[in-house]
Amino acid sequence: MNKKIQSALISVFYKEGLETLVQTLHSLGINIYTTGGTQQFIEKLGIPCIAVESVTEYPSILGGRVKTLHPKVFGGILGRRDVDQDIVEMNQYGIPEIDLVIVDLYPFEETLASTNEEKLIIEKIDIGGPSMIRAAAKNYRDVSVLASKDDYQILNDFLLAQDGALTLEQRKQFAAKAFEVVMHYDISISNYFNTQTAVLRYGENPHQQASFTGNLQQIFTQLHGKELSYNNLVDVDAAFQLLSEFKSGNDTFFAIIKHTNVCGAALRDTGIDGWHAALEGDPESAFGGVLVCNTTITKEIAEAIHEIFFEVLIANEFEAEALHILQQKKNRILLKNLQNDFAGKNEKSILNGTLTQEADKGNFSTWAEEGGRDCSELEKSDLAFANILCKHLKSNAIAIVKNRQMIGKGCGQTSRIDALKQAIEKAAQFNFELKGAVLASDAFFPFDDCVQIAHARGITAFIQPGGSIRDKDSIQYCKEKNLAMVITGMRHFKH
Repeated sequence: MNKKIQSALISVFYKEGLETLVQTLHSLGINIYTTGGTQQFIEKLGIPCIAVESVTEYPSILGGRVKTLHPKVFGGILGRRDVDQDIVEMNQYGIPEIDLVIVDLYPFEETLASTNEEKLIIEKIDIGGPSMIRAAAKNYRDVSVLASKDDYQILNDFLLAQDGALTLEQRKQFAAKAFEVVMHYDISISNYFNTQTAVLRYGENPHQQASFTGNLQQIFTQLHGKELSYNNLVDVDAAFQLLSEFKSGNDTFFAIIKHTNVCGAALRDTGIDGWHAALEGDPESAFGGVLVCNTTITKEIAEAIHEIFFEVLIANEFEAEALHILQQKKNRILLKNLQNDFAGKNEKSILNGTLTQEADKGNFSTWAEEGGRDCSELEKSDLAFANILCKHLKSNAIAIVKNRQMIGKGCGQTSRIDALKQAIEKAAQFNFELKGAVLASDAFFPFDDCVQIAHARGITAFIQPGGSIRDKDSIQYCKEKNLAMVITGMRHFKH
C-alpha cells in the first residue's frame, strides 16, 4: 500500500546531506514542521517551514530539554488513519497528521569518547528524539521514519521515483532500521550507567551467563546489527588485534577471522582485490566469520561480500551505498574502526587469579638470513606478511603465503608437523600451487623434518624465530637445497 506524504517533521542534530532532501520535500508540496537549529537551517535555504512551537502553542523550555514532548506532536505521529475515533480526537484537539518523521539522536557516544565530564555526557542523552522515532516506527503503516543521515539519499530517491509516496514495505524497512538505531543508542547509555558493564545474552554457550566490562565506543562505532555476543566480542578482539598490524596506506589489507584464527588474508592494491584474494584462501571457513579491512567499504565491495553469510564486518569507512546494501541483513554487525592502536596489555582469568602480559606488538627483532641464499624482494615481503599472520594463529601454528596471499594455515595443533600438514592440506584443498611459496612458523623447528616436508611440496623460503639446539639442522638443509631461511629471534606463541 503506497502512502503519499503530505507533511514531515524534521528535527536533526546532523545537517550534512539534508539540503537535497529538504528541497525534494518542498518541490513535492510537502509541509515541513521543524524545531530550533533545523528550522534555521531550512529557512536559510529559502524554504518555508512551520515551527513546532506554533503547533503546540508552547515554547522550547528547560534549555531545550522539552520542545517536542507534546500531545499535538505525538498525536500527529501515532494517530491511526483507519481508526475513526483517532481521527475524531485529532480533529477535536487540532492535531495535524504527520506522515514523515526525520529525526536523529544527540551524539551520546561521540561525547562519551571526547570527555569524562558527566554534565556534558548527561545532556547528550536524547529524550524527544528516541520517543519520536519509536512512535513513528510503531505507526509505520501510516507514518514513515528516517533515523539516520546515512539514509537521506535513499529516501530522496524513493520520493522522486514515486511522486512523494512510499510503499508499505519501504516504510517497514525504515521502521526496522529506526528501532535498531534506538536500540543501539539505549545500549550505549545503559552501558554508561552500568559503570560500562554490559550484560550479554549469554556466554560461549547459551547456558552460561556473561557480561562485558569496558569501553567499546573508544574502539569502534556500531553502524548496524544486533548486540555483540560473547563469541562475537572474542572474535572481534582477535580481528582488531590483527587489524592493528596494518595501518591505512598504499596496500589494502583484507582478512577473514574464524574462531579467533585468520582463515584468509591478503594484501592488494584495491579493496575489492583484497576481498577476493582473502576469500579465495579458504572460502569454506569464511562462512559465519568476521571480516576486517583497513580501507573503505565501497558499493563494489559491499555487493561482493553481501553474497556470503558473515557475522561481523570491520572497516575504516563505509560508503552510503555500501551501507544500504549490507544493512539488508538485519543481524549483520557493521563496525566502523576508530583507532589502529590496541591496548598495551592482555589479561586472562585463570585458576583463582588473573594473568597479565604486554600485548605482542612485535614482528621480528632481527632479520638474519641463514639459509643457502638471500631472499628475493618478493620473498622478503611475503615472509614478513606470513610472520604477522602466523602470530595471529593459535599455536602450534604455520602460515603459508604466496604473492601476499595466505594460501594455507595450520593452527592449534599439538605437533608442529601436524600444523604443517594441515596448512599444506588447506592449500591443496583450494588448488593452490605451493611452488615458490613461503612459510612462517610461530616457534622454532626442533628438527629439520618440517623444512624437508615443505620443500618437497615446493616451498622455497622460511621464517622462524630460531632458538632450538638443533637450529643448525634446518639451516644446513636450506644451505644444501639453496633455500632461504630467516631467523627473527622473536617467538609468537598464542595459546
